[in-house]
Amino acid sequence: MSSTHVTCTINGDQVEFLCRGDQTLLDALRDTAGLIGVKEGCATGDCGACSVILDGRLTCSCLVLAPEAEGAAILTVEGMGGPDGLHPLQEAFLEGAALQCGICTPGFLVAGKALLDRNPDPTEEQVRYAVAGNLCRCTGYDKIVRSILAAAADMKEASEAKETV
Repeated sequence: MSSTHVTCTINGDQVEFLCRGDQTLLDALRDTAGLIGVKEGCATGDCGACSVILDGRLTCSCLVLAPEAEGAAILTVEGMGGPDGLHPLQEAFLEGAALQCGICTPGFLVAGKALLDRNPDPTEEQVRYAVAGNLCRCTGYDKIVRSILAAAADMKEASEAKETV
């Protein structure tokens, strides 16, 4: 099978890679780009472990063929933090003990970020709806939801503090 050349932006960096036409974006991110934070849980789009933000939309990378990423902007869990440290969601997950085995955690973090990017002050119901496509067998979801709400509050407070300065 022939290879396809793909140029895209992953976590803010321009990336080029070769992939098969039938290769999933999940496999290309893990095997070619070395981004192992993207997890394969089900390979059918049912668990959310492979969630990425693709051109601004929360997407299961197991359902996208790698060649479809041509020209796209992709954000994975590895791209959430910055040179100054972890993203507030990552901090909140640590502080709120919202993770256990870690298989689902990257997907929940990316889903939470996608929510907060479009709605910085969500209700608990909105958070639960936003992460409904992500499955966890360990935490029972409550700590995850509370951590996303805590991160939203922290980010709102930090934003308001910047505005008053």
